[in-house]
Amino acid sequence: MSQQPALADTAARQLEPAAADAVRAYAAKTRADADRFAAVLEDIAANGLPDPEQCTPWEEQREAHLACLASQRPAVA
Repeated sequence: MSQQPALADTAARQLEPAAADAVRAYAAKTRADADRFAAVLEDIAANGLPDPEQCTPWEEQREAHLACLASQRPAVA
C-alpha cells in the first residue's frame, strides 16, 4: 500500500465566513497583546526596572482583577 495520504486528506478546507472572521479577530488581539508586551520590554531596556517601592504588589493587582471579574458576573436570583 502506498505511503501517500489520499488527496482528499491533504486538501485545504475553507472556513465559514464567521469562523474566518473569528480567526482574524483572534490574530488581531494576539498581535496587539504582543505589541503591548514588546513596548513594555523596550521601556525596561531603555529605562531599567521601576523602583519596587513605587510598584503595586501583584497580590493587590490579582485581587482587583478578581473583583472586576466578579462584578461582571451576572447575579443569581
